[in-house]
Amino acid sequence: MLTYSYLCTLMNNTIQPTMDYQYHIFSPYRVCPLGAHVDHQHGLVTGFAINKGVDLWFNVRKDNVVKLSSRTFEGNVEFLVDAPSQVKERHWGDYARGAKFALRKRFALKYGIEGVLQGSLPVGGLSSSAAVLVAYVMALAKANDISLQPFEVVKIASEAEREYIGLNNGLLDQACIALGKKDGLLFLDCDSNDYRIIKRNPNLPEFEIGIFFSGLTRSLVNSDYNLRVYECKTAAWNMLAYTDQPLKAFDKTFLRDIPKATFDKTRIAMPSRFARRAEHFYSEYRRVRQGVTAWESGNMKLFGKLSFDSCESSINNYECGSPELIAIYEAMRDLPGVWGGRFSGAGFKGACIALVDPAYKDEIQQKLTERYLSQFPEYEQTFQIFWVKPDDGARFV
Repeated sequence: MLTYSYLCTLMNNTIQPTMDYQYHIFSPYRVCPLGAHVDHQHGLVTGFAINKGVDLWFNVRKDNVVKLSSRTFEGNVEFLVDAPSQVKERHWGDYARGAKFALRKRFALKYGIEGVLQGSLPVGGLSSSAAVLVAYVMALAKANDISLQPFEVVKIASEAEREYIGLNNGLLDQACIALGKKDGLLFLDCDSNDYRIIKRNPNLPEFEIGIFFSGLTRSLVNSDYNLRVYECKTAAWNMLAYTDQPLKAFDKTFLRDIPKATFDKTRIAMPSRFARRAEHFYSEYRRVRQGVTAWESGNMKLFGKLSFDSCESSINNYECGSPELIAIYEAMRDLPGVWGGRFSGAGFKGACIALVDPAYKDEIQQKLTERYLSQFPEYEQTFQIFWVKPDDGARFV
């Protein structure tokens, strides 16, 4: 078993592979300042790709074999690219098999790859699973001479995570990773799939993104992520039933399809836990709209406040967040130089993110570390802070 300290050494130092590879893909991690927990309900989201992520070095093989190793996780992976995907092994190689699964639904795959994968930050809250899926989709497409537009990569990688890995996600993670631009904010409508990159307003102050890693890793498949998705859909079913509207199949039911006015009429009738999930969706929809306007006008103060408000709703309405994450969030709210932030990812363990004034980075790092470890001294060896910036999306290097 790899130790945490050894993993951090691997992740904080870019280790070039020991053999020569023809191709190199960098697939970034992502952060979402606004639009939490709503993509699976076809909501509105925002996000950045960041300058830390997953590197995949590979060669195209002349046969149908995929052989992969990892510099972050133990073991090797080997399977046939043209054979049906087998039962999941609950191993990091499932993500490569998932990419094959989704691609084979559309294309004939003939050639495999041989390569090595490496991550650059601890797993938890930055959509590392989506980053590796995007990299594998791009690599297998390259090996088989398949031309994919960036949004096709988004849809294929998302489908792999839903249908093979078993996470009922939307398009947020893959869209940020594949479509992100270093000089703008991604704004995506998860209902229509329309998106645009909103360029930085010249009046927007310089900022960096703090990644405050709690020291706990987590797997969304093993968290309450899927349960929250079902609760949102149940809230939608409640509203349809209370207003005598036809029910749709559960997998075709989304809060986005139900007007806020219907929620206002029916919220008192439904169990409170379902009402809280719907309240988060409708309030987050409003916050994203306001946040896009704030970003376009260069108002970082308002944009940051809305991100804080998003986290408050995640805690109180969506009811996610471990004690560790809540402690980080409460500490960073009071620190100078922090414009805003929230839980990253689904908010079950993992990390918090913050938009910060670079001039305050040292002070933020010192004070946040002191406050967090005074509450959770058991994480002294695993709590970490990273500073990142927006970056372009997944690409061949």
